[in-house]
Amino acid sequence: MDARRSYGDGSLFWNEKRQRWIGIISLGYGPNGKRRVRTVSGKTKTEARARLRQELRAHQDGFSSQPSYTVKQAVEAWLDHGLVGRDPNTVANRAILAKTHILPAIGSRLLSDLTAEEVDRWLAAKAKTLSTDTLHRLLSILRRSIHRAQARDLARRNVALLCSVPKGTMGRPSKSLTMAEAKLLLAAAKGTPMNAYVVVSLLTGARTEELRALTWRHVDLDGDPLAEPPMPPSIQLWRSVRANGDTKTRKSRRTLELPSLCVEALRAHRQIQERGHGADSDLTRDGLVFATATGTPHDAANVRRNFRVVVAAAGLDPKEWTPRELRHSFVSLLSSSGLPIEDISHLVGHSSTSVTEKVYRKELRPVLSRGAKAMDGLFNEPGTPR
Repeated sequence: MDARRSYGDGSLFWNEKRQRWIGIISLGYGPNGKRRVRTVSGKTKTEARARLRQELRAHQDGFSSQPSYTVKQAVEAWLDHGLVGRDPNTVANRAILAKTHILPAIGSRLLSDLTAEEVDRWLAAKAKTLSTDTLHRLLSILRRSIHRAQARDLARRNVALLCSVPKGTMGRPSKSLTMAEAKLLLAAAKGTPMNAYVVVSLLTGARTEELRALTWRHVDLDGDPLAEPPMPPSIQLWRSVRANGDTKTRKSRRTLELPSLCVEALRAHRQIQERGHGADSDLTRDGLVFATATGTPHDAANVRRNFRVVVAAAGLDPKEWTPRELRHSFVSLLSSSGLPIEDISHLVGHSSTSVTEKVYRKELRPVLSRGAKAMDGLFNEPGTPR
């Protein structure tokens, strides 16, 4: 006959109907004053006893263990509550990654049973089709989700912290336009709604997120030649479409002299807006420079779609080029014209030259001599007034 179990060890008995050993343990009282009871089961007495002891240890360690709490529940809880205040695009991106790559693969796994070996195998399988950057994001989502569960006593340890990111597939490398391709693109953009956008992006190196948030009060098309020193036409890249209008970094807030082609393109663009809304309209005076017909901001998909039309008209493959590569082309063309990397880094708003070298290394070469003047020299034909 089995000895009576000690007080606090719970009870263990055979359930004939379920044909399983059942273990029951009292975990004290809840906030409502009712007794909290946890029930476990096992095919054998040893299995049920082990699970009973596991529940007791979890309770003694301060964990409100939930045997049925899964990876899916942890990730979905983090998506719902762990991204408060983040940019909507970031939230949407993380949700897509989680629902596409995490939940179908390991979402049904009990969080208490998930092992580092399983996470390693999952990452290795994903590395065959995803880039290293995407793998970093996936592991970050899993780590943050489990960390949130730990903070709520729903997980003992974060096994994702024990895993590292394998090398993934090569992503599509960014490219830059050659001088001939840049001229073809500028010619194809003339007369289209994208003309000013393409010209300003290519000739100033502004980020697409900065141009989509640019307002007319941050554009000076006349300058002040009588000032000391004289003030040239300029553009103030102080905002972006990021959360709260912040630029990517503090160094990204910059004011750039406008090349003459940009001035001409922006003046023509403003005249089109004035004909559509009126010269005294708020949309014309202080509204967005690059906006929809109703004055609302373009989203990234709109810009990509309209840009591909111009790329196709220039005789280039629209699948091979994106708006952000106008910025890469700016760096490449300035480097080939003789501008030092220090000046290029300052013009594109990088925090240091090391960032410029890391991202644009293929487009850079050591050279000698400044932004707007260099672009004017590249794109203005001889005899064209500046």
